[in-house]
Amino acid sequence: MLKVGSFYHRRFSRLLNSACRLHKRGGDRLSKMEIGDLGECIACAELRARGGKVLYRNYRGPKGGEVDIVLRDNDTLVFVEVKTRTSKGFGRPLDAVNVAKQELIERGANSWLHLLGRRDMPWRFDVVEVILIEGELPDVNWVMDVF
Repeated sequence: MLKVGSFYHRRFSRLLNSACRLHKRGGDRLSKMEIGDLGECIACAELRARGGKVLYRNYRGPKGGEVDIVLRDNDTLVFVEVKTRTSKGFGRPLDAVNVAKQELIERGANSWLHLLGRRDMPWRFDVVEVILIEGELPDVNWVMDVF
């Protein structure tokens, strides 16, 4: 269920309401890194539209952990992994969050919690799936409490 004000954010978000362009103005296709960055921007727009507060993007812990988005969802701290695909032909993006990736995200989350100096707040791990197909609106799916 969308929260108060989220209709406004979703309705006026260019990222959520524009057809995907996977090519640059010169005709070159976006690189994998550029597609990933676009997917993260779209994921942030979706999370904000649903009432979340993005606290940080691309957090890298000093001991090798990483988190794509650190989010505040009501009273819960959320560590979000974003998986972006340009085709539906290779399974769900969520399937790419394997055990090794989960461990990397957990190290990043532990580093973030260490910086806060507390672990007594509720927190969870989510995945946002973003599918970008040329000429279509982005398909965004927020999967909560994945692992």
